[in-house]
Amino acid sequence: MANAKKKLPNNIEGNFFVDSTCINCDVCRQLAPETFREQQDFSSVYQQPAGSLDSRHAYQAMIACPVGSIGVMQSDRDQWQAAMAGFPMYLDDALYYAGFNSEKSFGGNSYVLQDPGGNWLIDSPRYIKHLVDAFERMGGIRYIFLTHEDDVADAARYAKRFGATRLIHRADLSAVPDAEWIVEGCEPIVVSKDVQIIPVPGHTPGSMALLYGDRYLFTGDHVWWDRERNRLDIPKVYVWSQRDLERSTEKLLHRSSEWVLPGHGDRIHASRERMRREVELLVRRIQRSVDH
Repeated sequence: MANAKKKLPNNIEGNFFVDSTCINCDVCRQLAPETFREQQDFSSVYQQPAGSLDSRHAYQAMIACPVGSIGVMQSDRDQWQAAMAGFPMYLDDALYYAGFNSEKSFGGNSYVLQDPGGNWLIDSPRYIKHLVDAFERMGGIRYIFLTHEDDVADAARYAKRFGATRLIHRADLSAVPDAEWIVEGCEPIVVSKDVQIIPVPGHTPGSMALLYGDRYLFTGDHVWWDRERNRLDIPKVYVWSQRDLERSTEKLLHRSSEWVLPGHGDRIHASRERMRREVELLVRRIQRSVDH
């Protein structure tokens, strides 16, 4: 729980604040960009919510914060309950953002995908009753796709609760040594007509992306949308092999999607044509940097 005595000095005065336990994971800035922004390597409140919707978003950020660094001087119970009820958060058709990001994965995002053959959980949120109950109403979880070793969090507890199959690449197997499905090699794997696994080593040796229905591309920490530069980007720090990461990005060139859904950084929804162009531009930038 956030402590007002530890409130960061960059917060603007008002009801919401961020304290010094913030790990700068970006979750609050994704959920409530109208309230939170990055200042001096922390998130802070730069503008208090202007109305009911902004307040709802700020409460959602407060709930999702993996370390509980967001607080209020005076709580609004109705807004809190409405924000809670908004998780898992509907994004599109069969796609949801789980919320309740875990400190174990440095606040990485987790997603739920409803599929007739069994629902998918992509990376793991905190294990809490609210999500367990919600997943039950959605039909349970059959597969837990772990994009890489950093974002495993409470996957074991969800797997046990729902009898789910956990997928992880062999190169990252030390994070989940008892995983039920071990992905091998570097070549894409067609699981079904809608599901394709794409190994993309770089951030970690066993990083993987998941493409569903030529619509949703779950990228873990491999690729994300950079809101400041308004483009796709790849990490430059905390990388196992920058060269491997750059090479494996080319695997995304000829794959169609409408969404890029990362573990860290912003997600983006656009037309297939624009998304194809954004991937092409990213690969070109990488190639130019390598040439120089």
